[in-house]
Amino acid sequence: MAEERIVRVIAPTASKADAGNALQAAKRRVAAYARVSTDEDEQLTSYQNQVEYYTHYIKSRPDWEFIGLYADEGISGLNTKKRSGFRQMVEDAMNGRIDLILTKSISRFARNTVDSLVTIRELKAKGVEVFFEKENIYTFDSKGELMITIMSSIAQEESRSISENITWGMRKNMARGKVTMAYGKFLGYRKGADGKPEIVEEEAEVVRRIYRLYLDGHTVREITRILTGDGIPTPSGKNCNWSVSTIMSILRNEKYKGDALLQKVYTADFLNKKMKKNNGVLPQYYVENSHPAIIDEETFDLVQAELAKRGGSSRGRRSGSVFDRKVICGDCGHFYGQKLWYSDASGRVYVWRCTHKYDTTPNCGTPVVREDELQAAFITAFNQILGDKAGYVAELAAEIENAKPARIGQIRRYLKALDGQPDFITSFDGDAFKELVENITVRSSGDMAVCFKDGRKIEIPKNIRKENQK
Repeated sequence: MAEERIVRVIAPTASKADAGNALQAAKRRVAAYARVSTDEDEQLTSYQNQVEYYTHYIKSRPDWEFIGLYADEGISGLNTKKRSGFRQMVEDAMNGRIDLILTKSISRFARNTVDSLVTIRELKAKGVEVFFEKENIYTFDSKGELMITIMSSIAQEESRSISENITWGMRKNMARGKVTMAYGKFLGYRKGADGKPEIVEEEAEVVRRIYRLYLDGHTVREITRILTGDGIPTPSGKNCNWSVSTIMSILRNEKYKGDALLQKVYTADFLNKKMKKNNGVLPQYYVENSHPAIIDEETFDLVQAELAKRGGSSRGRRSGSVFDRKVICGDCGHFYGQKLWYSDASGRVYVWRCTHKYDTTPNCGTPVVREDELQAAFITAFNQILGDKAGYVAELAAEIENAKPARIGQIRRYLKALDGQPDFITSFDGDAFKELVENITVRSSGDMAVCFKDGRKIEIPKNIRKENQK
């Protein structure tokens, strides 16, 4: 016969006060997370509603302790990298400050399935639960992860569909020639009352100045120093620290002449919003006269030709001389560089020499030249042109009739530089040299050839140059 089961009662030892303290200690530390993906009024209203709702809801529960509300406004839920509120919440939870996180839905938490599951598992391992109100899912529930996987996948596919629909609409607009600009980072334009770009004259003058400086012979790096030194705000308006890439972008952007090339880049991955340059992968659309121009076509084409000629170089003049990258070796084609020859009581004396000649394997025999010799060569060549200035100007003016746009712009700038010049010069004019001269070639014999920007080349024998130095 089986023994009789004996049950003994263990009397409680804690007081009611102790029980109250235990209940107080057992309060769950609760936080909420809210997010909206755009800055539209309707979305912002939803955001404010979420903030007010969860703050009131958590504080109304006696068994919960309100830790705080974490939020991200106008940010996509496709990844967590730019969601500072979300990342701070997860960090606080992992550090033991939060027991439970409330959020409106899985799509508010994350639209990326991988991000969603990884974060939930990390929080779960630390004893932190997440509650999705719309789906009524607690992550500690045995069926929770399966449901979250399914719902996150649905949210991700919904985002993919939305992204594809937006992209389709944008491409349709491109095909119709509709032009949009990132006005907040685009110098010279703002969105007009009709929704189309309109010129901001104060900013447009900065753009024109950049083009003028470049055509006057300044390098891109020099232009950055000039604008930064003058305290001119960058396109973003956040500071006055101009960069080479910003200047190059302005010089190359066809929008400044009133045209627009659409779909220069495309979104390669909708999850991380990674952009790629469109190198023929997708069609592009070139819209002519799409909006008011800041730079006339001749000037723009002239700058593009100059960019191609300089090879897109952004190097500054290390010497600070107008002859930098203007003097060429007649033997090997390398540029001449400036070097301090000697320094004594009479002052510093600089010379120019072929940079290739002094490499480890020299292969040219061009001589070292002084700066006053280069100046004398220009004076001699320029005086030959000024000797028949009227005929020279008439010849250039006649060429405009059948010239291409870039050449027309070059000639007009050249004629403008000639305007006001005397019939004869006796001293070196650095500004005239920069505006008129393409380069000076130094021969191994010591002779030089001054090539002007209109294409005219004047040979200067060594003995004639010596005479002009006296």
